[in-house]
Amino acid sequence: MSGTGTAVRAAVLPARLSLRWLVAGVVAVVVAALAGLAIGPVAINPLGVVAELLNLIPGVDIHTGLSGSEAAIVTQLRLPRVALGLLVGAMLALAGGCYQGVFRNPLADPYLLGVAAGAGLGATAAVAIGVSSGIDGGGGALSGSAAVGLVPAFAFAGALVGVALTYGLGVAGARVRTPTTLILAGVAVAAFLTAIQTYVLQRNVETIREVYSWLLGSLATSGWNEVTLALPYAAVAAVVVLAHRRELDVLSVGDDEASSLGLHPQRSRYLLIAAASLGTAAAVAVSGLIGFVGIIVPHTIRLVAGSSYRVILPLSMLFGAAFLTLSDLAARTVMSPTEIPIGVVTAFLGAPFFVLVLRTAKRVGL
Repeated sequence: MSGTGTAVRAAVLPARLSLRWLVAGVVAVVVAALAGLAIGPVAINPLGVVAELLNLIPGVDIHTGLSGSEAAIVTQLRLPRVALGLLVGAMLALAGGCYQGVFRNPLADPYLLGVAAGAGLGATAAVAIGVSSGIDGGGGALSGSAAVGLVPAFAFAGALVGVALTYGLGVAGARVRTPTTLILAGVAVAAFLTAIQTYVLQRNVETIREVYSWLLGSLATSGWNEVTLALPYAAVAAVVVLAHRRELDVLSVGDDEASSLGLHPQRSRYLLIAAASLGTAAAVAVSGLIGFVGIIVPHTIRLVAGSSYRVILPLSMLFGAAFLTLSDLAARTVMSPTEIPIGVVTAFLGAPFFVLVLRTAKRVGL
């Protein structure tokens, strides 16, 4: 009983997000963004990059020393891609941390409840009906800005459908709604949607290459379209999750103890799941399936900065943004001029990390 009391007190005590960790996160984002803008097939002076960014501020006019083509590379090609990497990385890491708190499992990730399978089916359906220009800029049945947004739109809708099916199956399949019920429902829904996707691919063999290019993940952009598509949903998800991050600490002590502290466990759990799933769906829709970010980043933060979700979630956003931006930098430079799918890079880092998670899960009390 004393152990439970200690856990309850730990859950309600103020978390200490130290200034040094907050500064470290901001510095990591700045360094990753600057590296993403300056490094590439065309190396650009970092000081010139900074000056070019400052020139985007109305009323600022600084001599950058960059040629016209270099300035265009920074502002028109690399800046939207870096912004997308920061947004997607922050969202996936935040959602991963939220899922780990809700399910009290360090192996939980943003794709747990059918988001990935639903998004994959949506993207496959979009490509199969001839809108491949939404993925790689090729010639599809549609052209222009309409085609650009269709694959993300189909993927986003598919991701939401996947989560909705998981939720519906989870609440219908048991009288007592538990996280385990949702996880099992997610496994069933993912298997079902993946089977449909496989059938669609078999019926449309010519689309396999394009679908797999999406499934492996990419931050290639066509300007700011992808950023503007995902930003509103990601912003709503981030605000909701961060506003309720204290409730994750309370949920960690168990539903009975959480109820005694005045929290409605089921209501809080489903609100957090809905918000995290919305943000994940938005991220997946514009980047494809990029794995392991939602596991690597939150768990690392837990190990080095503290176990309170009032610490884990804000820092996960910052370091997740930096992590994915640097991963994208590696994806497009390691084998230049060939670009490695970013999902391959994160998997290369994430697969060994599973071993670390399994070895440390008991040590951090999860």
